[in-house]
Amino acid sequence: SSTMAFSAEEVQSARGAWEKMYVDAEDNGTTVLVRMFTEHPDTKSYFTHFKGMDSAEEMKQSDQVRGHGKRVFTAINDMVQHLDNSEAFLGKLNPLGKKHATQLKIDPKNFRIICDIILQLMEEKFGGDCKASFEKVTNEICAHLNNIYKEAGW
Repeated sequence: SSTMAFSAEEVQSARGAWEKMYVDAEDNGTTVLVRMFTEHPDTKSYFTHFKGMDSAEEMKQSDQVRGHGKRVFTAINDMVQHLDNSEAFLGKLNPLGKKHATQLKIDPKNFRIICDIILQLMEEKFGGDCKASFEKVTNEICAHLNNIYKEAGW
């Protein structure tokens, strides 16, 4: 499944949807992480500096949470630029997946959680069409991450 089947139209609407989110990459990235940590507290255990933070307000103010939120959004942005080129897309995703699987040992189910929260936020801010046009992207990201994890022996 190394080729991604995005039509030119799908690529365009996915990029349009993502651009709306990426304009406020740090704030939206932070919102997504804070929601993940709040709704799925076990995900905090991977982040030593967030462990002691219990209030959403405290997390929102944290430079580490904000920095990681922005990094997540930047990584997705890099992939979105390559939806029409699966080799380049995987070139961005593979090292990231390997790092999370082998060094950081992050459970792959967390990628689905974070993608679902991104879609949820998109829908809240920009409506169902926006969410729908990005859903396929998150499915691709998660499917490829699962493959990378299998190869890494998960």
